[in-house]
Amino acid sequence: MELTHINEQGRARMVDVTEKALSFRQAEAEGRVRMTPETAELIRTGGAPKGDVLAVAQVAGILAAKRTHELIPMCHPLLLTAVDISFTLEEAAVYIRSKVKCRGETGVEMEALTAVSAAALTVYDMCKAVQRDMEICDIRLCRKSGGKSGDYVKEW
Repeated sequence: MELTHINEQGRARMVDVTEKALSFRQAEAEGRVRMTPETAELIRTGGAPKGDVLAVAQVAGILAAKRTHELIPMCHPLLLTAVDISFTLEEAAVYIRSKVKCRGETGVEMEALTAVSAAALTVYDMCKAVQRDMEICDIRLCRKSGGKSGDYVKEW
């Protein structure tokens, strides 16, 4: 398998997508923040000391998706057409799912993963006053569509 982010000298490069046609791209990612049931209950009831945890995490995830190219060195800046972050409160965790779309020359997998990561970090930040040993885990790409490599769906 050829590494596309390596130039002839073996150094990192940004892949040239100049000649690639625009196409519809979509990706979904997920992750979890594990915590005690008591911390999850604070989120559920709006009792976290810093305020509405999920509202702030939602905005953080959307912003992070839009700025992925500023965080991940070889990512292209993309004109995203949709970013959605959803949360499911579990007994002792917050499950996070992102969906990102664009019409572009390259995929949005990194944007979906970055959205989940930033949302998870924000949940941690908003709740660290009550629990420092929360765990951010299981961040992964669930599916992607579009582009030369075709569709991908994570097999469970």
